[in-house]
Amino acid sequence: MSIRKVKLSLKSKTTLEGAGVRLKRAFGYADESLDPFLLLDDFSSSNPNDYLPGFPWHPHRGIETITYILHGKVEHKDSLGNGGIIGSGDVQWMTAGSGIIHQEMPKPMDDDPELTGYQLWANLPVSHKMMDPRYRGITQKEIPEVIIDDKVKVKIVSGEIDGVKGPVQDVITNPEYLDVSIDPNHQFSHRIPQDHNVFAYVISGEAYFDDDHTQLIDQKNVVMYRNGDEVHIKTEEKPVRFLLVSAKPLKEPVAWRGPIVMNTEEELQEAFREFKNGTFIKHSSKIDN
Repeated sequence: MSIRKVKLSLKSKTTLEGAGVRLKRAFGYADESLDPFLLLDDFSSSNPNDYLPGFPWHPHRGIETITYILHGKVEHKDSLGNGGIIGSGDVQWMTAGSGIIHQEMPKPMDDDPELTGYQLWANLPVSHKMMDPRYRGITQKEIPEVIIDDKVKVKIVSGEIDGVKGPVQDVITNPEYLDVSIDPNHQFSHRIPQDHNVFAYVISGEAYFDDDHTQLIDQKNVVMYRNGDEVHIKTEEKPVRFLLVSAKPLKEPVAWRGPIVMNTEEELQEAFREFKNGTFIKHSSKIDN
């Protein structure tokens, strides 16, 4: 058994996205130790001015986006004709494939301005870059929770813990996406295939994220790991809650500009030409403004 060591921990950085949403970006670049994941944004705030501008209609191609709302509401619409509210505890898993146009508009709840949510981008392999787009909304009730030793709670969005599988099982890169909470003075170990990349993002609290126990890593930090086949997380006086995400890397070239991720610069240019001349969407568009 080889415990993965922390390679690097980085504090998320404030940035503006969409129509002026102030968010925390954990990472947003192509890195071989994060492959196939490209971007993780934390758009949590108790100030509606930070998120109300939202993310009006915009295109995606070549990726899958995973939006996880812990608290609050986000309204979704897309060119496939999907629409609805992503509420507290819900997940939206969208495969852009050959191209989709969508919007995500946060909606403050009555007498409760807090919004807590995360969006992850997963790259698509060259064999699926131009697949048909698709959308799936998963409600809080569909996401199972496993309790370990009465001290660890794991919500399974995708992947498996103790024989319990998450509801998302048909994602192209087949990632594991876990929401883990550990009580004070306890620990959690989890096997991850050695050929997979893995990262953790700390939502709240603090913990040691390997067995060296030399650095307590706290909220708003992303943890990147070295090779191994198990992660080990241990708390002290404070509890911790974090996202734990892993998948097998694609090891393919990445050409990326804005909301579109392809394999070559020529493919990128073609995508933007198509968006400009109105041929970007390959399915029957159903956009209702």
